[in-house]
Amino acid sequence: MGGNRKSSGSGKSTQLSISDRAFTGVGNLIKLLPTGTVFLFQFLNPVATNNGHCYTINKYLTGILLGVCGVSCCFSSFTDSYLGSDGMTHYGVATKNGIWPSPYSESVNLSAYKLRVGDFVHAFLSLIVFAVVALLDSKTVDCFYPSFESTEKLLLMVLPPIIGAISSMVFMMFPNKRHGIGYPSSETQQES
Repeated sequence: MGGNRKSSGSGKSTQLSISDRAFTGVGNLIKLLPTGTVFLFQFLNPVATNNGHCYTINKYLTGILLGVCGVSCCFSSFTDSYLGSDGMTHYGVATKNGIWPSPYSESVNLSAYKLRVGDFVHAFLSLIVFAVVALLDSKTVDCFYPSFESTEKLLLMVLPPIIGAISSMVFMMFPNKRHGIGYPSSETQQES
């Protein structure tokens, strides 16, 4: 099995660099897509929508859940982390002047953490991905627009992969440098 793995030095390095780039791209994609928020929504949506059999209160609850999860998607695009002067990872929100709050930043250049246009693009695309997944969920559809025709259900099957593919391409072409809440800081990743 392992005998067929021998190859020339340049072929092996090309193979490693392509696979490294692919794994890095997938890692960036996972970091940017609102997976935690989508999981939370999928977990709470059946309760909020009464399994698609909505009363007025269920529509309000589902609307609140959609709003909170949407804000979470956007907000996470503006969080970052850094290794403080105390040696611990600290999290904050990117602002036009740098990261905030920054209590342990004596040895850290916080101006490197300023807001960028890419942060807004990533926040918008994360919100769009979440909105497509959440608003086209079968329980949400049954709750908010129960009269969806079977021909319109084709939209439910086609739109999520299209939006996902477009967003994935943008995320992979323009990777985000942020290491938000739940991800290691830049300095921690460079050491390992």
